[in-house]
Amino acid sequence: MNLKDLQKRLDTTLSQIKPKYKLYTPMEKELLTQTVKLNEEVGELCNDILSVLKLQRKSKLEKFEKKNFYEEFADVIISTIQLANTAHVDIQRAVNDKVKKIEKRYIKDH
Repeated sequence: MNLKDLQKRLDTTLSQIKPKYKLYTPMEKELLTQTVKLNEEVGELCNDILSVLKLQRKSKLEKFEKKNFYEEFADVIISTIQLANTAHVDIQRAVNDKVKKIEKRYIKDH
């Protein structure tokens, strides 16, 4: 099967099995937008980590600036906060609860 045939076959198959849903509210659309943005920023951070480790291709290594590496961390944090705000998540509470859970799980094991 060539790629064109596969593309047609998957189009037919997936149209029959994919869930039928729509984004109904502006908040749902904003959640999706913020989630995609966060993933974009995480991807950019991953690229910079590859550069720091010198695992990136030569053309990207030549353009890499360590300053951008720090900025990508900030972008991930800012995007996470924006997503949390959109989802009405209290970040302070979420982080505190998670740290307690981690401490409970791992401190008792040591």
